[in-house]
Amino acid sequence: MVALPPLGATLDGELVSAGRDGSLAHVQELRRETILDVYRRVRPAVLVVELFPFGRKKFAGELLPLLEAAHDAGPGRPVVACSLRDLLVRDRRDQRAHDERASLLANRYFDAILVHADPSFARLEESFRPRTPLGVPVLYTGFVRPLAKPGSGGGERRATVLVSAGGGLVGAPLFAAALEAERLLGPRTGATMRLVAGPFLPEQDWRRLKDAARGRDGVELVRSVPDLRAELRRASASVSQCGYNTALDVLEAGLPALVVPFAEGREDEQLRRARRLEELRAVRVLEPGRLNGRSLATAIDELRSFEPTSPRLDLDGARETARLLAGGTLARPGVAAAAR
Repeated sequence: MVALPPLGATLDGELVSAGRDGSLAHVQELRRETILDVYRRVRPAVLVVELFPFGRKKFAGELLPLLEAAHDAGPGRPVVACSLRDLLVRDRRDQRAHDERASLLANRYFDAILVHADPSFARLEESFRPRTPLGVPVLYTGFVRPLAKPGSGGGERRATVLVSAGGGLVGAPLFAAALEAERLLGPRTGATMRLVAGPFLPEQDWRRLKDAARGRDGVELVRSVPDLRAELRRASASVSQCGYNTALDVLEAGLPALVVPFAEGREDEQLRRARRLEELRAVRVLEPGRLNGRSLATAIDELRSFEPTSPRLDLDGARETARLLAGGTLARPGVAAAAR
C-alpha cells in the first residue's frame, strides 16, 4: 500500500489539492512520479487500473505515463487489465467522443477488460458504444462482494430500519428525509430507525443531523460502523442509496430493502442499477426526484409487506478475478476469442 498525495474535487468536479503538499500542479507531479517509481521498483507481473480509460479522465496525467511504461517494457511486460464495475455512467455531454477515446486507449494499452458483474444483469456494450470496437477481451468475473469482517456473523434480527448512504458524502438529503419519515411513522411501526451517517458526510451536515435527532427516542444516530453487512443482517429493513457495494450488501442480507439511488447531475449509474434490481424483485425503489419525508414514510410502511427474492447472480467475482490474473489466464493465446 502506497499512499499518494491526496486530491479532492469541488462541487463542480474540478480537482484541487486536498493535503499540505502545495499546489494542484505540484501534487499531480508528485503523484505521477510516485506511481512510476513504485512501478519501476516492483516490476509487476500484472497491472490493474480501476475504471480508466472508461472514467477517471482527470487522472490521465498520472495514468498514461504508467501505461506507457508498461507498454514499452518489452517481452517481459506485465499483463495490463482494466477493472470495471457493472454499469458505466452513460449521460456525458461528450458521450460519443468519450467512448471512442476510451476504446482507442483500451486497444493500445490493455490486455483485457474485467467487468465485475454477472453478464445476465449487465453487459458492457449496454453502456459503452464507441465507433471503434474494442479489440481486447471483455471478461465477466461475477460481482465482487465486499470483504467480510472477521466475526461478523450478524445475530438475531431486531425491529430496526437501517438507513445508510455508503460513505455518506451525498447522503444528507436521504438522512433528512428519514428523520421526517420517522416522525410521521411515529411509534406505529414499533421499529427504531438507525442512521449510519458514513465517514465522509460533511461535518456541517453531521452537526445538523445530530441537532435534528437530539431527544428522539425512536432514532439511533452513529457516525460510522466497521461492518455495514453485519448491521444489515441484524436489521428488519434497509433504506439506502444504490452504490455497487451497498447493493451487494443488501442482496446478501436478504432483508426488505428500499433504495433511493443518487442521481444528481449526470450520474445515472445508481438509478439504472436500482431499476434492474427492482425488476428482479430484490428491492423496492423510491425515485430520487420524489424523495421527501412523507413519500419515504409511505415507502417504509409498504416495506413491511415486501418479501424480496434472491436473484441468481454470480457473486464469486473476487475468486474469478484472482484466477484470471494470478493464474496467468490472460497471458494464454486465444483468450480474446474465448471471452467473446
